[in-house]
Amino acid sequence: MNLGKQSQTAVLDALKAALGKLPLENGQSTIVSDIHLQPHLTSGELMIFDDDDHELSRAVVSEWTDCIPEEFYVQAEQQLRTLLQRLEKEGALKGLPLLKPYSFVLVDGERETVAELLLVDDDTMMLSDGLLQGLDEELDAFLKQLLEE
Repeated sequence: MNLGKQSQTAVLDALKAALGKLPLENGQSTIVSDIHLQPHLTSGELMIFDDDDHELSRAVVSEWTDCIPEEFYVQAEQQLRTLLQRLEKEGALKGLPLLKPYSFVLVDGERETVAELLLVDDDTMMLSDGLLQGLDEELDAFLKQLLEE
């Protein structure tokens, strides 16, 4: 299921509004290290929170109410990651009043992490399943090779 133009715009506007609400503390970057994105299947609502559970913004994504519950977070993760990538390409994530590294995190109804959508450091690194697959095996092989020498 793809998000319609109206839903994409609503989510992007909510993300921009949330980022605009991040406070400066004494002119310095805030200590917020994660921006939490919490979608709701039944209402189609997306709520955006900081580390202290202060609501920064919200939007309604009507397409989410038609989603199959078992696939909801997988689809929401893909859609939100795509929209965050768009913001990153537009430069909307540069110069935020946040200490690096910080993350955009998909959370469930109990605010448990479902997926890390985007990690921002001095260089932005996108996280995806494909990036981390096989990492354990590669590290084990590298360690084995070092120990054999």
